[in-house]
Amino acid sequence: MSFFRHTPYDGSSLPFAVGLKPIEEGSWLEPDFFLDGHLSEKERLIALDRESVFRNEDDTAAAQEEVRDLIVGNLVRFHGNTHQFVTGSDQVVIGTRQVSLENLPALLAVSRIVQEDLVLMRHGPDGYRLVAASLCFPSSWSLSEKFGRSMAGIHETVPGFNGGRMGQMVARLFENLKPDQLLCRFNWSFHPDGDLHHPYPKNMRFETPESALARLYLRVERQTLRRLPQTGDILFTIKIHHDPLAALEHSEDRSRLAEGLKTQLLSLRRDQLAYKGLAETREALVSALKRFESR
Repeated sequence: MSFFRHTPYDGSSLPFAVGLKPIEEGSWLEPDFFLDGHLSEKERLIALDRESVFRNEDDTAAAQEEVRDLIVGNLVRFHGNTHQFVTGSDQVVIGTRQVSLENLPALLAVSRIVQEDLVLMRHGPDGYRLVAASLCFPSSWSLSEKFGRSMAGIHETVPGFNGGRMGQMVARLFENLKPDQLLCRFNWSFHPDGDLHHPYPKNMRFETPESALARLYLRVERQTLRRLPQTGDILFTIKIHHDPLAALEHSEDRSRLAEGLKTQLLSLRRDQLAYKGLAETREALVSALKRFESR
């Protein structure tokens, strides 16, 4: 088991910035130690309330199939150690589980074999909008609330997005993105538990630095972005890395990571702190992180 695979809070990425960087096809998807657990949780959520984690507009079938084919092709080329495709069938063997890619909408079917959530955006009169998604692991937003909305509508609560430089940059990026480009960015946040499915705003209240260290998780979203070459829609993938803050104690890099995280916390404006659910808890977090300095 390995924590802190991605650490955008260490200064390598800036919060509330686009921060997109090119990546290679071989690093597009990230099956890891937590693959089986993530897939089991996806199956539970789909069985519990499919509509809450999957929605699609009627005319997205071709784009969904394109996503399925891209993901299957990538897994065959780069991840044969975790995914074995049964020749002449629609079956995928992943450890002890066998998954069929038939009898479901293509986006939902292929989302059941990867840890990433999958979101399709399509150009419309108000810019790109969300037309299909398999979203099992949201970070404080719900598919039912955002489905069908434009980028501006999806990000209406993000400080500085609409009417600011970030929203304008994203709009230009979407318009100019080429099918051969594969881009990646990161978000980070704190969460009060280890649950992967977080469609509601966070309750981040705690009394002391000790309780912060005991309870909190650092949640990193690794987002990738690419244009589908046939349909022209844009695919987001979102991979969750969920690290207990207390695990910093056992990291050889704990001093640098804690210092970077503390610096980013102290740089956030009040509206940014409120958006991350940290308006009342920043000082306790900073005190907790100071314990890792020079250790």
